[in-house]
Amino acid sequence: MIDHLPTPCLLLDLPTLKRNIARMADAVARHPGVVLRPHMKTAKSAAVAELAAPGGGPITVSTLAEARYFAAHGFRDQVYAVGIVPAKLGAVAALNAEGGQVKIITDGLDTAKAIAAHPGHLPTLIEVDVGEGRAGVAPDDDMLVEIGRALGPKLAGVMSHSGHSYAGRSDQAMRDLAEVERAGIVAAATRLRDAGCTVKIVSAGASPTALFAAHLEGVTEMRAGVYMMGDLLQAQLGVHPLEDIAVTVLTSVIGRYPARGAVLVDAGALALSKDRSTEAAPKDWKFGRVLDRDGRASLGEAMVVRVHQEHGEVRGDDLPLDRLPVGTRLRIAPNHVCLTAAAHAHYHVLDETGRVVAVWNRVNGW
Repeated sequence: MIDHLPTPCLLLDLPTLKRNIARMADAVARHPGVVLRPHMKTAKSAAVAELAAPGGGPITVSTLAEARYFAAHGFRDQVYAVGIVPAKLGAVAALNAEGGQVKIITDGLDTAKAIAAHPGHLPTLIEVDVGEGRAGVAPDDDMLVEIGRALGPKLAGVMSHSGHSYAGRSDQAMRDLAEVERAGIVAAATRLRDAGCTVKIVSAGASPTALFAAHLEGVTEMRAGVYMMGDLLQAQLGVHPLEDIAVTVLTSVIGRYPARGAVLVDAGALALSKDRSTEAAPKDWKFGRVLDRDGRASLGEAMVVRVHQEHGEVRGDDLPLDRLPVGTRLRIAPNHVCLTAAAHAHYHVLDETGRVVAVWNRVNGW
């Protein structure tokens, strides 16, 4: 029973997780020849990966710790989707020597030369910037072909990420952003092929663009990850209904303050994160939406309005303080589930009745 769990802790609603996974699988299946490569940077759990990528992959990871963990659990076909540094090449090569199929990424000529010079098996994707402005080389930049030629036979393809799609606020805006990404990454692949380079993988994606893309001609795979768990921002982007947030933080009321219409809970900045991704969204949920013990919205639009390291202050219009004595259990739906989950070592998995049926470990760290 959740009443016996220590707080704060993570709850994972299994039926909701499965529903979110099926929604994305169906969306990508609309595009012939496109493979879904789920990103495990949010879930960080082999048990979740078995649902999202049955049969052992393919998957995406964001740390070497994830790469090792998932390879040990049979998920060998991976894209390590963070720019590689030469000091990490040996670790990836060792994984691949043991049977892994870990692909790395770069957007730099010097790194490409280091990869080419390394004796290990290091298939590499060139990261392409399609508008996010975080990393990557532009599709029309001369450096793209230079990097491709420097990699030589270690060039496996190109990849992009539409993180800027999180700024979209309508289905049409998402479709437009998805097409910008598709056109950009395909243009990069075409330029490399025209220059004599072999490009087998054309990898794109983020949860919003993967769901809303009108077509994916020229793309071979889509990467998306946060869709599995969902959060308050993704709900407002149309990735899933507000009710389909699979991960919540279980917390306990530790203080009542009628004079200011508030209660304190034992989930603060460490348990929830300080991410304020809904601040610019139509509905600002501050540091998280507060639900009752069973995950129902019976407290109206109560939210965590302020956090300290281990304290969260809950307020809401007409907050029913008489129903919230010290010790009351509540759930908090996160703004950005990737960061909220990061401080927790495992999930307490709930079935359709709300009963805890399993504990699934997470791989944290780097």
